[in-house]
Formats: sequence, structure tokens, C-alpha cells
Amino acid sequence: IIMILFEIKDGVAKICLNRPEKFHSVVKDLAYELQSKLNECATNNDVRAVLITATGKAFCAGQDLAEATAPNAPNIGEIIHKHYNPIINKIRNLEKPVIAAVNGVAAGAGASLALCCDIVVAKESASFIQAFSMIGLVPDSGATYFLPRSVGTQKAAALMMTAEPIKSKEAAEMGMIFKCYSDDEFEKKSWKLACKLAKMPTKGLAFTKKLLNSSFSNNLEQQLNLEKKYQIMAAETEDFSEGVNAFLKKRKPNFKGK
Repeated sequence: IIMILFEIKDGVAKICLNRPEKFHSVVKDLAYELQSKLNECATNNDVRAVLITATGKAFCAGQDLAEATAPNAPNIGEIIHKHYNPIINKIRNLEKPVIAAVNGVAAGAGASLALCCDIVVAKESASFIQAFSMIGLVPDSGATYFLPRSVGTQKAAALMMTAEPIKSKEAAEMGMIFKCYSDDEFEKKSWKLACKLAKMPTKGLAFTKKLLNSSFSNNLEQQLNLEKKYQIMAAETEDFSEGVNAFLKKRKPNFKGK
């Protein structure tokens, strides 16, 4: 079984989880394959944006509990250390924009996978659930980092403790995700968004991502200095020259991500 469908088109790498009969619950092979595809996205210059989605009705149901509780299974710490944490780190450190296009339920680590991406869009019928508390576990894969930063600690605590499912429209209203698209327009609009980002000055977007990552731990003075550093670097890119030139000549810019 091919657990990850992968294609590169129009500068966008589409990573599609493909275990629909198990709602794309994560097993070892899927986790390692996803890590491999993210590595490929990082090193392939043809890739300028990444779109993560899934086949079928679900986005990702989190950990496959049958594998995690099998007699010869590694302990939960090892699973997190080898399967999930590398995925989250690879997405956050990828110097290209990563969009999660959530086509159905995103539960547990599946919700964490979506929320760690730079931009999250979802089908109107999709939902998010912090399912960990239902089986006596704690949120992982960055959930306790990303969720309170997007919705605040009060809402994050309630969502994590009650495991209440949140429909994508409400998720967008509370700032958990960027946009909710109608089911009919979801694929078209999420692909259009990825293509738009791929045509943008992606060096500058990568610097923006680094700044956002740092803003959670820096004080204001440190962040101002870091903004200055990356602004100097951005001003040295070909894309900056192209952007200014296009603006002055009132034409559409042709960014190359250089």
C-alpha cells in the first residue's frame, strides 16, 4: 500500500495521506514516509510550497492504537520521539510555506499535524478534536504549543480537557485556522492558495516563518533585532529587486524564490 501519494506541480508539492480505510491513523511506515517526503520538499528546488491533505473522508485520526498497543510495540515515548516530533520539526523548519488542507476529521495527533502548518484551511464539513483526554493521554505533537497560541489558554484548556469536537467554521471564527471553504470549493480553493504561495517571493516567506517561530520565545528587543537581520537578508534577494522593479513599472512581478 502506498501510504503517501506525492506529486509536484506548478511549484507545489502535494503530500496526500493515503490510508483511508483507517482514517489515515498513523503507523510507523506512514510516519517515516511522511518524514521522507518532507525531506524531499526541503531539498528539491522545484518545490516552492507544500500542501498536506488526505484522500477520502478524514484528514488524520492520529495514532493507530492497534499498532501502539501491540505486544511488540515500542513504548509511547519512543513513538513520539521517532514518529511525531520529527514530522513537526521538519514542517516548522521547512523554509517554504506549508498549507494543511483539512478535508475531514483531524483528531489527536492528526489535529496537531494540521495546526503546526503555516496556514490551515478546511472543508466546511471537517472538524478538529483534541481526542487525547478520551483515552487518558495528554496532547502531544505540539498541540500544547500551537493551540493556546492561536485560541488562547482558556479555550485551549477546554478543548483539550473536554475533547469537544469543533467544526471548521467555528475553528476559523476562533482563530484556530485561516479559512473554512465549502465542500464543493475546498479542493479548488486550497490548491489555488498553495499555487499563489508558490508564485510569491518564497525566500522572504521563509524568513517570515523563521521570525514567527522565534517570536514565541524572544522579547521585543530580540525580535526587533531579528526582524532587522532578516529584512537586510530579504533586501539582498533577487525577488526584492524584481518586486520593486515590477511595482515601479506597474507590471506583475515574476518571483523566482531567489
